[in-house]
Amino acid sequence: MSIILDGQRLFDERNVKIETGSLSRDSIEKAIPGLDGVLSIDLGARGRQIKQRGALRAKSLLEMDDRISLISSHMDGNTHKLVTSDGEEFDNLRMDAFKITRKQISGGGLCWDYEIIYKQLTV
Repeated sequence: MSIILDGQRLFDERNVKIETGSLSRDSIEKAIPGLDGVLSIDLGARGRQIKQRGALRAKSLLEMDDRISLISSHMDGNTHKLVTSDGEEFDNLRMDAFKITRKQISGGGLCWDYEIIYKQLTV
């Protein structure tokens, strides 16, 4: 699966998984003196969480650090666009977290598993 973020191929294509959460809404609930119950005010849609899991491969620690720095630079508070090889597009994504979940050394170099959490602000 080819994953492209803002037109850049930053991720390896093998074993990438995208999980989309459900849309959420927000509301305010207020108690009103003299009324039994609460007043609920709907604040509308609040987006959804999207998780991306996969593995990054590199021949050296220096190359891996460069890849991680490039990916981490997208945690800038701006919105981004993610496109999968299936043609599925996710617009208006804010990258909230990027973490390495496991580090391995293989015959060909380094292989580090990662997880990215995005917030899709509008759908």
